[in-house]
Order: sequence, then structure tokens, then C-alpha cells
Amino acid sequence: SFILCSVLCVGIVVTSILFIDIKNTTEDIANGNVYRKINTKYLFLDLKDHAENINNMSDGIQKAVAEQMKSERFKTELITNVSHDLKTPLTSIITYSDLIKRSGIADEEVDGYADILIEKSFRLKQLIEDLTEATRVSTGAVELQKTQVNLYELVAQALGENEAPLAEKNIDVRFGEPEINPMVFADGQKTYRILENIISNIGKYAMPGTRAYVEVSEKDGMGAVTFKNISNDPLNIPAEQLMDRFVRGDASRSGEGSGLGLSIARDLCELQGGKFNIQIDGDMFTATVMLPMA
Repeated sequence: SFILCSVLCVGIVVTSILFIDIKNTTEDIANGNVYRKINTKYLFLDLKDHAENINNMSDGIQKAVAEQMKSERFKTELITNVSHDLKTPLTSIITYSDLIKRSGIADEEVDGYADILIEKSFRLKQLIEDLTEATRVSTGAVELQKTQVNLYELVAQALGENEAPLAEKNIDVRFGEPEINPMVFADGQKTYRILENIISNIGKYAMPGTRAYVEVSEKDGMGAVTFKNISNDPLNIPAEQLMDRFVRGDASRSGEGSGLGLSIARDLCELQGGKFNIQIDGDMFTATVMLPMA
């Protein structure tokens, strides 16, 4: 009887240990470690079949992940190659359009056509560059040069260099010096691109003749920049969807945007260990950039 009880106790302990191993393995797989496997050498009966099914499931997930990564690489290479191939004829179009403009042809109609060609060519060039950058950033294929950056000075520079499109729509930007001037640890060039994209977004989609507010602060232990403006068109889509690629606030797609600016801003922010958040309250659009403190 004592021996039987001992055997049963040992069996229960061993089975418990094996169950714990299966439980821990399935939790690891659920958390993304798809290469974790269960050692089935000491398992028996249905327990062994169950463990082998989990291992087979892990193999299936690994295969799906590999196929997904292969597909993403293919899409990235395709976009990069197509973008490169488009740039060559586009450069010729811009060059010859400019030559027509400079040729001195005394024909207002031809001159007008040349202006349209130049304008649309530069817009297409910008779209190609945005598409290439969005692809590189989303795949993490970006080299960061992080240094100590004065966030207030960088925002002031971005606002100053992008003043023209805001003034053209008579948008009054309210930007004051902060009580605390946060120094962040970030890539200055990439952070400038984040700020420029948001300011450009305001210039394209804010209601003319309104105010836009820009505030630099320290929030939750991070350097933060908050942009607020009134949208010209109704914001009838979720805030999260505005950060998807090719999604814009104007459902009619009547504006000049590519729908990539906020997506690039979010990805560049996250690559630097920061956060990017959008809030919509009626027609009030708020974008917040948060970066790690230096």
C-alpha cells in the first residue's frame, strides 16, 4: 500500500511537471516565441499526442511567419524598384517642362500647360519619395543617429521653415516658450520630419482663418509636442484610421496630400522609442508626439 501510494505520488508529481512544461510552452508560443517546442520524450498516451499537436501548430505558425516576412520583403523591394524606375522619366518630364517654361514662347496657353506639368510632376515626385520612405520606415530599414535634441528649438525651426503654407491659408499659429524645455534623445533629422509632416497636415487640412496651437512640454517622463487645429472637413473616421497608409481626413480626396504623412510620423516616432497619438473631438484635431528624455 505504501509503495502504491509512493508510485502514485511520484506519477502525480511527474505528470504535474509535464503539464507545467506544456503550459509554459503554449504561453511562450502565444506571446510570440513560435520557435519554442515541447520535449515529448517522456510524455505518454494522450498527453504526448497533445504535445505533438502543439509542436505541429508551432511549425505551422513558423511557416506562416516566414511566408509573411517573405511577402513583406517582396513588397518592399517592389515599391523601391518601381519608385526608382519612375524617378528617371519623371526627372526628364520636370526638366523638359522647365525648358518649355524658359524658352520664351509667346503663347499663354502653352505657358499655362507648362505650369501645370511642373506642378503635377513635383507632386508626383513628392508622392514617390513619401511612398519610398513610408516603406523603409515601416520595415525598420532606417538608420538612426540619436543625439541630445532641444525639442523646443526644433519645433520652432520646423514652424519657421513651413510658415508659407500656413500663412497662405491664414492660419494663426500660437506657439509659446514652455515652462520646461525638454531635451530628448532622438535623431534630429527624423524628428524634424515628424514635426514637418504634422505641420504640413495642418496646412493642408485645417480650416482657413482659424488658429492652430502648438505646445512643448514634459509628459509622463517624456518630451512632448502637442498640435491642435480645427479641421476644414468633417472628421468622420476613427483617429486610429487616420494613421493608416493612404488614409486622409477629406473623404473626397480633393486635397493635395498623399495620405502617408501621419503614417510616416507614427512609424518614425515608434522607431525612436517614442509614442504618437491622435485624438478627434468634433472638428478638433490633436496630434501628440512623445520622445524619450535625454
